[in-house]
Amino acid sequence: MNRHDPEGAIAGAAEAYSNWGRWGEDDRLGTLNFLDEGKRREGAALVRRGVSFSLSQSFDMNGPQKGWRRRTNPVHTMLDTGTDAALGTQGFPHGLGGADDVIAMPLQCSTQWDGLGHIFDHGKAWNGRPAERVVTSDGDLVTGIEHMAPHVAGRGVLLDVGRVIGSGGELPDGFAITEEHLTTTAEAHGVTVGRGDIVLVRTGQLARARRDGWGEYAGGPAPGLSFTTAGWLHRTEIAAIATDTWGFEVRPNEFEHAFQPLHQVVIPNIGLLIGEMWDLEALAEDCADDGAYAFWLTAAPLPITGAVGSPVSPVAVK
Repeated sequence: MNRHDPEGAIAGAAEAYSNWGRWGEDDRLGTLNFLDEGKRREGAALVRRGVSFSLSQSFDMNGPQKGWRRRTNPVHTMLDTGTDAALGTQGFPHGLGGADDVIAMPLQCSTQWDGLGHIFDHGKAWNGRPAERVVTSDGDLVTGIEHMAPHVAGRGVLLDVGRVIGSGGELPDGFAITEEHLTTTAEAHGVTVGRGDIVLVRTGQLARARRDGWGEYAGGPAPGLSFTTAGWLHRTEIAAIATDTWGFEVRPNEFEHAFQPLHQVVIPNIGLLIGEMWDLEALAEDCADDGAYAFWLTAAPLPITGAVGSPVSPVAVK
């Protein structure tokens, strides 16, 4: 890998690992096609104890966003309150009162999925479509996140790289997770990774941010997947992958004068569903305690028509 030639590396990986046409010219799901009925039955059979874990961060003003590219933390506003009800100003009969609220936020400000229309490669969207014909001011007209909503449920696998490879359960910022790190972690956990799995990679950065403050969590230095894992992400035929970091891949990126090069390969070329800013802490503790790193996972995006990303509230059940 020539660190001075991101263009060449991206082009080579895009050609080598492209899934364009694999599921037909009209495909809207990408690697979610690997997550079929059999895989869901396999995932459901993993429920033994019935314990569940939320994998979502909070959606509130105390989140990590600092306004980069107009990404802000959620703004929650009450429309009706208990005060209004107690004062009798709501106009309802026979003593009825109620509360209502509204939230305004970027769709990718906290725990979220990147949709297939989120990233382009030289003007091409997923499956080789022209970006300008896919995402317009009306939204993603072809691969909007709503198409994925019924499909993201199945066998989840946690790879706690922070615990296996790191120090004190955490990887340092700038640590590039390689294929060897991923396979070593899977072996240490006694778990397999393969077709149709939803893989969760814990680095420990979120735990550090909660302890020390958000700092540059949103967009700054972070542990994450190495660009060299593109082949593993393609070869394993996983359905989706999510991390506890802002940007999924290692930051600073491994090339000079580059920005999120692994995104440029895996979303528009592989068609891989990527999740970011997931809270894997409680799940990781339980996996370490009981030694079981595979579980039932449901993580449907909100079916927001034409969206290129979505908040998500994933739940793992063991």
